[in-house]
Amino acid sequence: MIAVRLLKNFLKWIVVAFFASTILSVVALRFVPVWFTPLMFIRVAQQISDGKELKLRHSWVALEQMSPSMPVAVMASEDANFMTHHGFDFKAIQNAAKRNLTHPEKRKMGASTISQQTAKNVFLWPGRSWVRKGFEVYFTALIELFWSKQRIMEVYLNSIETGEGIYGVEAVAQEHFNCSAEKLSREQCALIAVTLPNPRRFSSLHPSAYVQKRQKRILREMKFVPSLPAKGKDK
Repeated sequence: MIAVRLLKNFLKWIVVAFFASTILSVVALRFVPVWFTPLMFIRVAQQISDGKELKLRHSWVALEQMSPSMPVAVMASEDANFMTHHGFDFKAIQNAAKRNLTHPEKRKMGASTISQQTAKNVFLWPGRSWVRKGFEVYFTALIELFWSKQRIMEVYLNSIETGEGIYGVEAVAQEHFNCSAEKLSREQCALIAVTLPNPRRFSSLHPSAYVQKRQKRILREMKFVPSLPAKGKDK
């Protein structure tokens, strides 16, 4: 009985420590730049394992130091309902599930929002397991609760993988376009947005015919996506 009671107390404190540490980290990252993510370390380990030259380009910049077209481009490409949902786009999830069931021979369609991708990039590891997905739901709910939409977008645009060893909009702007994120053109923003589903396959530096075709589609859709409000305007 004593052993059982001790085990229960031990598990209870593990649960308490988990919730306390995760909530505190989310609150802290509402104000502190995210300099590194788990994916960055994973990619470095892969480079070492493959005997490749180490490459990690990442520079944090405030949302105000990015082209205003950049948030619009990623919303048009990745999450058109970003400003109106609370972390999960249930209509998109339903449509994706229906399409995957009716067309199993095609590539699986995802429905992750920018909030979900941000939670995954900052707090978790790549993968498709149900355990990781459960943690993603948890962290998505937390950042939607404690962060503004502007902060979610700021962290997202600073942490996304944008090329081989390149992370964030500022780094890819410098590497591929020889300019700062603030100076990116509308066309360049759309080009970067196209590559995000698979930035190590699709390049904004040497865009394929497919990437250029998708860029044109995103440029058209950007006309119907409102600009991201200034900080402090959404909450």
